[in-house]
Amino acid sequence: MHMLLEKPDRKRGFAKERIIRVLLNCDGGEVTKYRVAKEAETSEAWTREYTSKLEDRGLLDDTEVLEPRKLYEEWQRIRIEPNKLDVALQQPEKLLRETELDYATTTYAAENLHQGFLFSSRTDFYVHPDQIEDWLKIVEEKGMIGGGNTRLLATESHVFYEKSHVRELDTVSVPQLIVDLLDEGGPCEEAAEKLIDKFHGGS
Repeated sequence: MHMLLEKPDRKRGFAKERIIRVLLNCDGGEVTKYRVAKEAETSEAWTREYTSKLEDRGLLDDTEVLEPRKLYEEWQRIRIEPNKLDVALQQPEKLLRETELDYATTTYAAENLHQGFLFSSRTDFYVHPDQIEDWLKIVEEKGMIGGGNTRLLATESHVFYEKSHVRELDTVSVPQLIVDLLDEGGPCEEAAEKLIDKFHGGS
């Protein structure tokens, strides 16, 4: 059963992704590179090396994000796709409100809570890598594997960084939501552009 959903097996790529996630969440530039490394759980040397590359490309000034849209494009380029499992559940949001397990909604459901531009046509959520088995049990009991209105996503736990709680549901941080929407494409991309303007002050 576990084979249906497991976390991607890549270490180095996650480090870059974590650094970008932290930079976009602390957009003001008031954090030090040392602090970024701490928050990203990456080595200071590697953090400095990677942020310097981003600085050379004009995306950052120290840790201040100069070009949010371009930094999201970089994130899309280097990100490690989460593993996905499509399932059919009767009332996914009700299930999430009642669960004791860790999760964070993204794409349609989360965008609907944060901004309300998209219709919440599918409930996508990240599960904690240590709780994949528990989630699969729930799906076995309450839902059906394949097609449907719900998608479980598995990646490493840093995806929960700065997650927020909106109307009784946990969502990923706004930057994580933005990159997930950009990846989804179509109307989601337009929703992402609006969120970038809002969250990063139209810079």
